[in-house]
Amino acid sequence: MSNLHESCGVFGIYCPGEDVARLTFFALFALQHRGQESAGIATADGKRIQLYGNMGLVSQVFDENSLSQLTGHIAIGHNRYSTTGSSRSINIQPMLLCNGTDTLAIAHNGNIVNAGHLQRELCEQGYTFHTSSDTEVIGNLILSAPTGDWIERIKYAMHRLQGAYSLTILTNDTLYAVRDPWGVRPFCFGSLNGGWVIASESCALDHIGANLIRSVEPGEIIRIDQNGVECFREPIHRRALCIFEFIYFARPDSIINGQLIYPARQAMGARLAIEHPVDVDMVMGVPDSATAAGLGYAQQAKKPFCEGLLKNRYVGRTFIAPDQRIRDLGVKLKFNPLPQMLKGQRMVVVDDSIVRGTTTPKVVNLLRRAGAKEVHMRICAPPIRYPCFFGVDMATRRELIAAHKSVEEIRDFIGADSLGYMSLDGLIQSVNLPKDIFCTACFTGDYPVPVQLEMDKLALENAFTIQS
Repeated sequence: MSNLHESCGVFGIYCPGEDVARLTFFALFALQHRGQESAGIATADGKRIQLYGNMGLVSQVFDENSLSQLTGHIAIGHNRYSTTGSSRSINIQPMLLCNGTDTLAIAHNGNIVNAGHLQRELCEQGYTFHTSSDTEVIGNLILSAPTGDWIERIKYAMHRLQGAYSLTILTNDTLYAVRDPWGVRPFCFGSLNGGWVIASESCALDHIGANLIRSVEPGEIIRIDQNGVECFREPIHRRALCIFEFIYFARPDSIINGQLIYPARQAMGARLAIEHPVDVDMVMGVPDSATAAGLGYAQQAKKPFCEGLLKNRYVGRTFIAPDQRIRDLGVKLKFNPLPQMLKGQRMVVVDDSIVRGTTTPKVVNLLRRAGAKEVHMRICAPPIRYPCFFGVDMATRRELIAAHKSVEEIRDFIGADSLGYMSLDGLIQSVNLPKDIFCTACFTGDYPVPVQLEMDKLALENAFTIQS
């Protein structure tokens, strides 16, 4: 049960004759796991752009009336979890930006590590910032390009940006999809009834009946308009797909780089059983992200699989704050154990990762109180020793438990009978893709671009406050 939070979910569609706002709504519904703070949709009809968004889940933000106002044949949508910029209404995406002559709407999944420097440059050029999000920096950087059509302006921005970005961009008559040259976040391209769709994950295409064609390539710009689809490629520096998409972020029914996530997670569990065997009575995965890995461990170890914890999937997805009595229940608000299944059992518990180490001890204690005799933790990710700066709200290095404790010290801290982490080589073999396409910086400290090790996700917000 990871303390990691996904960056965002983005979607785009160009489909004359279809209700693109409604299709975008259902696609965002499928991408809700990538962000639960706000949702927004922008549409275009060839002459103008319309925009609506609000704080909350997709189903809380949109209704029949709001969707009916979003007319046109092109749309982009966004689910937000804050990475750069806090969870405030000013940071809702898509964002509508204008420089006096040109207008665009933009939605972003990722994080720009040089956003502060670029924002200061743009302020000196006369651009005013109204949000604390790096998405506004990207949009204004595109608008600030000295010459050229939209493709040239996007290329200009790409040459200046450092970090992760999967973008959907909307002008009055055209949809653009842009993926950073490192390919940090997943991005896919598909077709629907003579039109075209772009999404963070393929599960969004499945939900609206679209067909997956391929991934948007690192460094690629896709332009979709009345003339069809045209693709442009910028040079690739180094591939750096976030491996946590396979461990935790992506839905298990999504396909990334040709690989279905579910069997990859099963393979992680099987590899854990090989690397860290132990004599137990049963195996469980912490729901939902480690369920498939738990099954893989049980199959490899030839032990029974059990759902020892049931998850309340709606915890943390409401704006009603719990009172102190409910808050004190802690992890019990999220998980409920099944004592009849756990009593007297020696068990392996498979989880996706340990980040700060704040939740895992509570889960171990919850299982022991429910009657488990032994609790052996097995973790799909190697020890996380370095923070992420590319769209994952992880933690600072001083907050990462593996950055300053040994495996044995962590085992003692969480109260488990044993603790086994996946090796990095074992993880790569489980995913079954070449090692050199991944970013594994959170394990190794080898970042694809130079970063400031104590970067603050609210850095632009602090600058915005000073400007204001």
